[in-house]
Amino acid sequence: MPRISAETLAEHRANRLRSLLAAGREIVAEEGPDALTLAALARRVGLSRPSLYEYFKSREELVAAIVTDELPDQARRLAEAVHAVDGVPAKVEAYLRTVLEIIVDGSHGAVVALSAHALPEESRRRIRAEHEKLLAPLAGVLLEARVPQPGLRALLIHGSVEAAARTLRPGDVAQSEAVVAALLDQTLHGLRPRSS
Repeated sequence: MPRISAETLAEHRANRLRSLLAAGREIVAEEGPDALTLAALARRVGLSRPSLYEYFKSREELVAAIVTDELPDQARRLAEAVHAVDGVPAKVEAYLRTVLEIIVDGSHGAVVALSAHALPEESRRRIRAEHEKLLAPLAGVLLEARVPQPGLRALLIHGSVEAAARTLRPGDVAQSEAVVAALLDQTLHGLRPRSS
């Protein structure tokens, strides 16, 4: 009989699932998305492949589980950041700074890399639904500010965030702050010249 490492079998399975997902993210971060296979995950955690199949029937299920596991935590972080401050400019800044932190911390990179792989339609649908939750705090701020088409505008701002993230240089705090300042200015003021 296999040993369980928790009070109940359900807790044991939940703990095991969390450790499998974390190990999967580590594989992607260290070796890239193509390295994530059921065999590689089984080796990493010291499980037999038949035991691993109790959690994931295929690589696609594993990929979808990693992606959908990570996105709710990211959405929570964004919502908390926005709700922690007052005023539209401060809320937009909190959203932008937090989403850039998420993008550069590595976990989001794994999500993006894995999302790019061919997945069954049901998995893609679940991932899209979770990804839309990342935009909800920003869309809510824009709605509160009576900005027309808040959902579309949030999506456009997110595109700017992704472009800004590609320009960041790890460890260069001054450059990162300059990028955040430009992104914030672009988001709040657009291309209108500022009066001196």
